Amino acid sequence: MLPKDPVMLLSVVNMKLRDAYASLDALCDDLDVSRGEIEAALAEIGYAYSAQSNQFI
Repeated sequence: MLPKDPVMLLSVVNMKLRDAYASLDALCDDLDVSRGEIEAALAEIGYAYSAQSNQFI
């Protein structure tokens, strides 16, 4: 389960993208979570997913 707090979510998602997943879609599929919800939560704190670097920046 992913944290609800956006700052903690950012940390966990970027760590998982770095260590275990080749893309945000792969992470979402494997964890059965909504990509849109993750992107919306992190957009609220000024972050967007970069496919090129496979992280939220």
